[in-house]
Amino acid sequence: MEQVSSTGRPVQITVMNGYNLKCFKGDIPVTFIRAEFNQVVLGDSAKITVSPEGTAKYNFTSSFEFSPEGGITLDDLAHKPVFLTMTEVLPKEKKQKDEKTLIVGQAVVDLLPLVEGESSFEKMVPVHPVPGSPLESLQSGVKQCSLQVKVFVTEPILTAAQTLGGNLLKVTLEAAYSVPESFILAGPLQNYMVGLQVPSTGEKDFPILFKNGTLKLGGEKEPVPRPKKWPIANIVAPGASNIPDAFIVGGPYEEEEGELNHPEDREFRNQSECIKKRIIWDLESRHYLDPTAVVSFQKRIADCRFWPVEITRVPLITAPKVKAAKFDKTDDENQLSFHGVAYVNMVPLLYPGVKQIRGAFHVYPYLDSTVYEKTKCTFSLFRDTGHNLLQNNKTGGINSPLSKPATFKNLKEDKIQASSIKSQSSDTPLEIEPSLNHNTEGQQYVEAGTYIVLEIQLNKALVPKRMPEELARRVKEMIPPRPPLTRRTGGAQKAMSDYHMQIKNISRAILDEYHKMFGKQVATLGSDMNSETLEEQKCQLNYELNCSGKYFAFKEQLKTMPDDVQGAVSTIHKSSEQLRFFAFEAEVNENFEMAAVYYEEILVREPQNLEHWLDYGAFCLLTKDNIKAQECFRKALSLNQNHIQSLLLCGVLAVLMENYEQAEIFFEDATCLEPTNVVAWTLLGLYYEIQNNDIRMEMAFHEAFKQLQTPITKQKSTGTVEYIEEGRKVESSLGPWGITNGSAVALKVEASAEPGDPLSIVHGVLEESSKPQSDSQEPILSVQSQDPNISQTLSNILIKEIPAKREISRCHDSPTFQHPPPSGVSQTPITIFMETIRFLMKFNAVQYVHRVLAHELLCPQGGPSCEYYLVLAQTHLLKKDFAKAEEYLQQAAQMDYLNPNVWGVKGHLYFLSGNYAEAKACYERTISFVVDASEMHFIFLRLGHIYLEEKEYEKAKKTYLQACKRSPSCLTWLGLGIACYRLEEITEAEDALSEANALNNCNVEVWAYLALVSLKAGRQLEAEQAYKYTMKLKLKDETLLKEIHTVQETVGFGNPAF
Repeated sequence: MEQVSSTGRPVQITVMNGYNLKCFKGDIPVTFIRAEFNQVVLGDSAKITVSPEGTAKYNFTSSFEFSPEGGITLDDLAHKPVFLTMTEVLPKEKKQKDEKTLIVGQAVVDLLPLVEGESSFEKMVPVHPVPGSPLESLQSGVKQCSLQVKVFVTEPILTAAQTLGGNLLKVTLEAAYSVPESFILAGPLQNYMVGLQVPSTGEKDFPILFKNGTLKLGGEKEPVPRPKKWPIANIVAPGASNIPDAFIVGGPYEEEEGELNHPEDREFRNQSECIKKRIIWDLESRHYLDPTAVVSFQKRIADCRFWPVEITRVPLITAPKVKAAKFDKTDDENQLSFHGVAYVNMVPLLYPGVKQIRGAFHVYPYLDSTVYEKTKCTFSLFRDTGHNLLQNNKTGGINSPLSKPATFKNLKEDKIQASSIKSQSSDTPLEIEPSLNHNTEGQQYVEAGTYIVLEIQLNKALVPKRMPEELARRVKEMIPPRPPLTRRTGGAQKAMSDYHMQIKNISRAILDEYHKMFGKQVATLGSDMNSETLEEQKCQLNYELNCSGKYFAFKEQLKTMPDDVQGAVSTIHKSSEQLRFFAFEAEVNENFEMAAVYYEEILVREPQNLEHWLDYGAFCLLTKDNIKAQECFRKALSLNQNHIQSLLLCGVLAVLMENYEQAEIFFEDATCLEPTNVVAWTLLGLYYEIQNNDIRMEMAFHEAFKQLQTPITKQKSTGTVEYIEEGRKVESSLGPWGITNGSAVALKVEASAEPGDPLSIVHGVLEESSKPQSDSQEPILSVQSQDPNISQTLSNILIKEIPAKREISRCHDSPTFQHPPPSGVSQTPITIFMETIRFLMKFNAVQYVHRVLAHELLCPQGGPSCEYYLVLAQTHLLKKDFAKAEEYLQQAAQMDYLNPNVWGVKGHLYFLSGNYAEAKACYERTISFVVDASEMHFIFLRLGHIYLEEKEYEKAKKTYLQACKRSPSCLTWLGLGIACYRLEEITEAEDALSEANALNNCNVEVWAYLALVSLKAGRQLEAEQAYKYTMKLKLKDETLLKEIHTVQETVGFGNPAF
């Protein structure tokens, strides 16, 4: 490492001019400037006459030697300013021998820029008036008296190595609040002191001491911003004690790093900082850390996360009454009273990019055993140097920052050695031990709730943080952005127009062939051509087309078109949102093949919609196809590289596939793009846990917790989502997988409608759908309506509404989706881990969930809750571990017996395990609650299925009707159609089955029951057509197929094989 020259180098301070000067006497005052540094006078300027305009040209240069080897050090430059005292020379009176002078004011020059690497700087420094100075009477509008000062060194103070590896530490002690009642203003004067030690060069520790705190009564809060002060005594001008451009600005309690930063602490802190007694310092002490000290500083924090900050008071002594030799340690310790300690967690300074910690820290009694246990420190800054403290106290302070730093290594060793001798020589405690282990005065700090407010700041972060630009570049390298596709017209209209154009082209080609063969004959015969001639020409044309192969070519061209048109027409009434809902329905019903078809169709339609890629990726995670899931999430990210969910999911997959470096990039980029995102910070913390990086893990979890405490209005999303579509307002808080604490669903149609208008019927239906249904109630709306248009209108409206709910449920913008607490459902405090669990479960990242559940169990704000057990049950349901799932559901029911989600998931458990009786009981209990469970759609579907199996067709009809009103799908209409058919309500059954067929024309059961309905209605053509599709799609239900054959034999038609 480069060494600083030991010869020293001069630091020159030049006072060039003074402006707006105002003195005591005389029209033409005479002044001079005295420069002081480190309690040494550097020199006086010449006596300069001030012009009538108030200016003076001093051109006065003074200097001192910077010598790090044993003189003025970098520490001295960092925390000691140059004082420039302006003195007026009074005119001599008669018979006056010596000149009289009066101090006008004092200016302060902060030398910190030299420590920060500059070799020269120039500034205007204000002259602060001394008490009684004419400068005090200056009005606010008048320009302040100032000096133009230039500081210069021949070359930078810092070497290249120091610039690169060194650091500057600033410690600001603001105040101690809520101090013991025994601290009173009357009585002997006390010196209130606070001190701590920081690593210095080599093995030395440097003491940072704050003295002469001011005890104040309560009554009002300390103003902010207020200036920080130099930790130096005997400054002539009060204003000169303020450090230039350094202020205490305060801030919200919640953003602090200390111990009293929780919402429940707000009231106590407000009272303490407004009403109760406090001791005010407002001092800032600076300490330069050379590269070796920086390494030691970092290592000390890693080894001992808590550092002791001691507080005490010592009586001020005007003059010693006995010789110093008579002071022994026992006497000194008796003078040291109210010895307390605060434990400052320094670990945040090891977080990437963190340069500052500020907070409030409780004060505890200083006890050796406790201090050693928490900080591994065996040395007390005040007690173990008590003799020196008491000796220096008579001068107004102890260990003033102007004194040289002390080395405490020998004292530590002596203390440890003495402790060792004592333990070996006797089992009986020494007489002084009670005073060390029982601090009754210090206990008063705890009883009063005393805390100190402290700020520790570094010029450079100990651990650099990657810049957002670098993270974005790394993500872009891994996943290049996809250019937007050129928009092409499509849909049914284009398919039909293409079909018509193809017919025109073929017709034109056939007509050309006709003219080639019979053009002359037609011209000759004209209107005399008869039908026999035309028929003969037709036969010849057909023969020619067949022989040439043109007929086959034309036929093939037309043969492919109807399929395209049929595919386009069949999707006219199915939006992407509906398809997403149907895909999710098939996914939950474990019809993975159909779900994949839906997802792939959505991606073909809208490949530029990243939400579709996320849905398909979540589906692939459910089917344990991690490679395809990763591909989907990366395609989503390539569409928008600032999309937080995509970044997080790419990170999760990278962890699952053990690409840890990439995972860190994804998670860090997410926290940079959205620093308020709770899930992003939590996932980053979980990643660091896997990497065994405890400090960064703590940092990420702490940041997540802090963001969770912020008001919900700062979040990007809330639990209630509102949107307007065709005059209707929809509010929803659906939660996927049944893991939310509960959600109330309300659909409200806000459109004026007359009694006969279909919308008025919808209004009534939607209002009724939110009410609990009992077995005794009649169906709210029959399938057969007086107006044939009402049923179709109702279906279309509901079909438009429900996919929008699905959109909210699965694809809301923020991973930190907040579920509003429904009335009647108990709520437990949300934690960062439960927020993350909800996000992971939403995207089926079950492999990652158990790690988060372990943290939720151990979290002080979490622990086993109803939602915790519901998530555990859901994960075991996905693995078909029914025994474990039932065990956890029992635990959830014990914690919240009235939670509808508990009963809903229990119903799913029994349904999937084949216990229909228990499933029915659970489902019926679920729908009887005033508050809906999270996924009522599947509860209605499965309950209706059980009713059909048990031949309770009236109940099945009511249940499926409810499902059709809430979230219509092919399966809901199919169930309703089956129930109506079994009740011999053929017309209603046909209407419901037609709705089902419109939503999915590939469902074999729909075709089978349409065949039965057509047979019962006596419509032979429709019966045969439906039966043909039933056989084509390969109906696997042998009982149903046998029933169809029986009815066919009864009516005598329906099977083309007859």
